[in-house]
Amino acid sequence: MAVDYAVIVVYLAGMLAMGWWGMRRAKSKSEFLVAGRRLGPWMYSGTMAAIVLGGASTIGGVGLGYQYGLSGAWMVFTIGLGLLALSVFFSARIARLKVYTVSEMLDLRYGGRAGVISGVVMWAYTLMLAVTSTIAYATIFDVLFDVNRTVAIILGGAIVVAYSTLGGMWSITITDMVQFVVKTIGVLLLLLPIAVVKAGGFSEMKAKLPTEYFDPLGIGGETIFTYVLIYTFGMLIGQDIWQRVFTARSDSTARWGGTVAGTYCLVYAIAGAVIGTAAKVMYPKLPSADAAFATIVKDELPVGVRGLVLAAALAAVMSTSSGALIACATVANNDIWSRLRGVVAKDGHGEAERDEVKGNRAFILVMGAATIVISIALNDVVEALTVAYNLLVGCLLVPILGGLLWRRGTAAGALASVAVGGVAVIGLMAGYGILANEPIYYGLLASLATYVVVSLATKPTDPAVLSAWRERLAGRGTEDPATPDPVTA
Repeated sequence: MAVDYAVIVVYLAGMLAMGWWGMRRAKSKSEFLVAGRRLGPWMYSGTMAAIVLGGASTIGGVGLGYQYGLSGAWMVFTIGLGLLALSVFFSARIARLKVYTVSEMLDLRYGGRAGVISGVVMWAYTLMLAVTSTIAYATIFDVLFDVNRTVAIILGGAIVVAYSTLGGMWSITITDMVQFVVKTIGVLLLLLPIAVVKAGGFSEMKAKLPTEYFDPLGIGGETIFTYVLIYTFGMLIGQDIWQRVFTARSDSTARWGGTVAGTYCLVYAIAGAVIGTAAKVMYPKLPSADAAFATIVKDELPVGVRGLVLAAALAAVMSTSSGALIACATVANNDIWSRLRGVVAKDGHGEAERDEVKGNRAFILVMGAATIVISIALNDVVEALTVAYNLLVGCLLVPILGGLLWRRGTAAGALASVAVGGVAVIGLMAGYGILANEPIYYGLLASLATYVVVSLATKPTDPAVLSAWRERLAGRGTEDPATPDPVTA
């Protein structure tokens, strides 16, 4: 394992070095939170693919393939569909707003009365996303170094917190590009073909496994529908995803770069399911489906390659964790803390701008420490992630998409929709169970009905607010003084 250890250590050291490099570039709020809004198509595509394909998509995706066969690809596939929908239909408008958070968008659209409540919901979602990603370190470091769960979480979490705190989005962007390359080589170019060959090829896999393992809908129509509601729609509204859209240097970068990333996710989904199906042939009686990834890597890959593939899994986890962490800190500082203090953040230069960088850096450090502590205390990752996505979609999907698509939507309708959707989701989870499908089904319907009824029953949004909103959507009056000309960036 010495060679494998060396590969991992070099990789982790490189992540910290990227954090130090990013610190030297992140001199303004725009640079620190959204990489100066100047990422080109290739870097944007790589970092967007890296953040949405985390530990759940890699380790969990292989586990679903082990359990259900090729239809196990649906979870990650719906993530890719969501990213494609976001990129094609909404990303250009989102990028033109030149904001930092989803709550700022809601304030612009509805007249400044939805920010704190939506910020609290988004903060809870991003915190749980960071926690579940951090817990995944335990699985990977257990395979690598045979360390206990707490040590693994602290070790992996400390590295992510360190480079994220140092350089903000610039550090995360550069590390995500490295992670994207490592994942592509490790999972798609190495593990996928090796797993299929070790399993005897597709003909042998079909001969040894039941026919339902090769049924595209074998996982069940209801499950696929739930994945669409949670993950496809979740991709449309998550702060972690929107914050990456804000890094694009132009409308076309956001649209086409995101389309490339979404297509990559579809390929990654199929690859994970095939790897899991191959693992089922080789190890038909594993104690847990989620153990399939680690088992096939540990037992079937040669020295050196094993280290690279484990680095790929680590890359998947770290990219999602760092993206969720900076999103959580951005929401906590800009949407909750600053508003409660009555401070309106503005881009600028000089000491005030440097103070904002220091403030956001401090919030990343605090949220990172909280994430590590919660990760150590929490046991059920699936339930935590389900609660986070149910609240996100049940509370915020309708007000956000309604604001983008329906002029008649009002602030009262948005606030009522958030409140009713949240209460419905929480109540239904208590009644049906956290992992049941009913909470998201009925909670989303309640949110939609409330939004429409209350909006129609209340006074339309002030024409001046709508006019300012249309100006922002058109990209007028949103020049960022901290951002250089995209042509020269």
